[in-house]
Amino acid sequence: MNTPALSTSVRKPVRLLVVDDHTLFRRGLIALLASDERFEVVAEAGDAGEAYRRAADTQPDIILLDNHLPGVSGVDALAGLKEAAPRAGVLMLTVSEDERDLAAALRGGARGYLLKTVDSDVMADAIVRAVAGESTISPEMTGKLVSAFQQLQAAPAAPAAEAERDPIDTLSTREAEILQHIARGATNKEIARALAIAETTVKIHVQHILRKLNLTSRVQAAVYAAERAV
Repeated sequence: MNTPALSTSVRKPVRLLVVDDHTLFRRGLIALLASDERFEVVAEAGDAGEAYRRAADTQPDIILLDNHLPGVSGVDALAGLKEAAPRAGVLMLTVSEDERDLAAALRGGARGYLLKTVDSDVMADAIVRAVAGESTISPEMTGKLVSAFQQLQAAPAAPAAEAERDPIDTLSTREAEILQHIARGATNKEIARALAIAETTVKIHVQHILRKLNLTSRVQAAVYAAERAV
């Protein structure tokens, strides 16, 4: 990887968090980044739950985030990561060339969308640009920006109506299902067993539920659900 000089706005190594569930790819990427003196990988994670914890602990400058993660996708993890590390920029690094994923990532606040086939120099440049608040899209995805933009334009039509809706209507089917279990007093382990999913996945969904309902505890969530006969 070539190492051109940092811009004047970046005076120290960019602190990175690498999130990818494929260990070999993640380790290879970390090794590649470590060879560039502009970057310092301060943490790595293999799923959204671990990424939240690492982001909160290390407060990286940039998060390189795979979209296809176990349990919770990278796009769905964006909000939680922004809460855990408010000053961090997120660059999606994925194999997905679907314009819907691109639109969802941009809507979620990602500063860039890179395919895993991207040239190392382009990725390095994208990281530096992200630190400066700029965005980068893989060349292969630029032709799909129009479609993604149309989806982004269509999305704002809902907020005005949603503002009058009960926040519970913003929950996904899985989140609503987990809220029902919480209302019955089930623990994360019991919910995980009942739904045949990982306990860490349940924890992430619970965090999303609390955030969407503007609540701070499971007890509040249980009361909320009981009041609405969920």
